[in-house]
Amino acid sequence: HVVITSVNRDDLADGGASQFVACIEQVRSRSPITTIELLIPDFCGDWDALAAVMAAGPDVLNHNIETVPRLYKRARPQAIYQRSLELLQRVHDDWPRCYTKSGLMVGLGETDTEVREVMADLRRHSVDIVTIGQYLSPGPKHLPVDRFVTPEQFGAYREHGEQQLGFLQVVSSPLTRSSYHAGEVQRLMREHPR
Repeated sequence: HVVITSVNRDDLADGGASQFVACIEQVRSRSPITTIELLIPDFCGDWDALAAVMAAGPDVLNHNIETVPRLYKRARPQAIYQRSLELLQRVHDDWPRCYTKSGLMVGLGETDTEVREVMADLRRHSVDIVTIGQYLSPGPKHLPVDRFVTPEQFGAYREHGEQQLGFLQVVSSPLTRSSYHAGEVQRLMREHPR
C-alpha cells in the first residue's frame, strides 16, 4: 500500500492532477498489486482535474477537511468547507469502487460538538474512513495550539464515528495523521469489497 500526496499546487493549471496521474501510472507499471491511496487538494473546484485523477484508478481517495467550518477563515483561508464535502461526495457517486477518506486536526479552538458535527457531515457525504489527530503548531508563524485533547476524547470520537455514524474506520489518537496506519485499508477492502 502506498500513499501519494503533495503540497498544494495552485501554481499549476491542473492543480497538480497530471502529477498524481503520472505517479499512479508509474506505481502500477512497477508493482501492479500495490494498492494506491491519494491525498489530494480540492483542485480549487476543478472537477475535470478530479476526473483525470480518478480515471487513473486510485483505490483510496483522501481529501482532508482539516477543521470545523467556524475556523476555516483562520485555519484554511483558501479552502471552502462545502467544496471539500462536494469533492468527497463526487468521488463516492462517480467512482463507487474507490474508498473515500478524510481527516481533521483537533486543538485549533473547536468544540467536541463541532467535531461530531463535522464527522456527521463527512458521513452524510459518504466518506468511509476518518482520521482525527492532535494539531501541533509547526512554529511561531502558525496558529497556536488551543487545547490538547485527551486520549479518552480521541477514543470517544472513534467510538461515535464507528458505532453511531457507521464509518468503516475511524483512526483517532493524539499522534494520528492522515497516513497513520494507512496500510490497514487493505484489511477494510477485504472485509468490505467493492
